[in-house]
Amino acid sequence: MNILITGGCGYVGTVLTQQLLDDGHTITVVDTQWFGNHLPQHPRLTNIQGDTRDVDAIPLAGIDTIIHLANIANDPGVELNPTLSWEVNVLATQQLCDRAVRAGVKHFMFASSGSVYGIKDEPQVTEDLTLVPITAYNKTKMVAERVCLSYAGQMHVHCIRPATVCGWSPRMRLDVSVNMLTMQALKNGKMTVFGGDQTRPNIHIRDMVNVYRHFLAKPDLPSGCYNAGFENISIMDIARRVADATPAEIAVTPSNDPRSYRQNSDKLRATGFEPQYSVAHAIAEIAAKYRAGELVDKDEYYTVKWMKHLALQA
Repeated sequence: MNILITGGCGYVGTVLTQQLLDDGHTITVVDTQWFGNHLPQHPRLTNIQGDTRDVDAIPLAGIDTIIHLANIANDPGVELNPTLSWEVNVLATQQLCDRAVRAGVKHFMFASSGSVYGIKDEPQVTEDLTLVPITAYNKTKMVAERVCLSYAGQMHVHCIRPATVCGWSPRMRLDVSVNMLTMQALKNGKMTVFGGDQTRPNIHIRDMVNVYRHFLAKPDLPSGCYNAGFENISIMDIARRVADATPAEIAVTPSNDPRSYRQNSDKLRATGFEPQYSVAHAIAEIAAKYRAGELVDKDEYYTVKWMKHLALQA
């Protein structure tokens, strides 16, 4: 299959691209490479350094499926430059969908976010609940979903709402909860937890990759939105799991962010998907990479810090 992956040099995209090459697909990646390029050369990989806002430069001839991962990530990253974020996360998504339909692309997958629900009291946050996004990032994802789904009559559209992704990637991120706390424990022997009662849904990066592979194998599944998160646990629970695996102290500091997010992924499970990995797997593999000298603490692993370095703030 001929697949276009936008953001294919990113945290999830790097692992996804390598896996889909192993699966035998032909891949075209379009990525700004702001955070580097960790993809090896491969005879079935075309790796283009480009911006999705330059939509006419994205090659779509012969593409069967688009996996659209490219975005300005997370709340503080979007707040650095809201205009850039709306252009990348929403406008470029609409233009890509429109060009995809015109080019005869049959299947479009969009990487949304489980945070589009906002703060919910319901213990089971399912896809039929209303969306009440509370940050600019959440809002860009919600609007982009609506844009993508408006093309569902012309191609299969699957909007995936991932939980917080964790685990090792050659293009690492250390500004997400499991990865961040694990690195703190390994590097400092101490973790700082802000509050700790906040609940977060989690998904291992390998399961995240397998979700996209699942929809590639079943493109005729009904168009719509699908949650992808399997461990709803508190930040303190994450810290305790890290401490069990990598002996470290836990320091608790008051937090002014009481937000809790949960996800129910029964809709995804009903299509035949089952997770194979866990937060514990993520902690163990990050620790192994650190101890082997393959993981070090770098500014480019922190979205906001690196965007400031690149002068991408407004």
